[in-house]
Amino acid sequence: MKELMISLLNFFGWAFWVEVVTETPRCTYYFGPFMTKKEAESAKAGYMEDLLQEGAQGITVKTKRCKPLYLTVYDEMGEMRDRKRNIPVFSSQP
Repeated sequence: MKELMISLLNFFGWAFWVEVVTETPRCTYYFGPFMTKKEAESAKAGYMEDLLQEGAQGITVKTKRCKPLYLTVYDEMGEMRDRKRNIPVFSSQP
């Protein structure tokens, strides 16, 4: 019965998900769905521990109501954006 309720909440985008964003590798992971925020909050530590063991760095974790299209989103353009940000700008450039 609980699984049916979670599916229904998820269908409408009302389920809770744990969103984990890592800087290295530059990824966003979604774990869930959960029926309550409390359930999602209690699962956070385990997800962080797993990612730390895999070598992830710069981890940010949020609990939120959403309906992710993908469970793992890899930002392939992240490195290119970082490189562009480090290019010096000279005063003669517009």
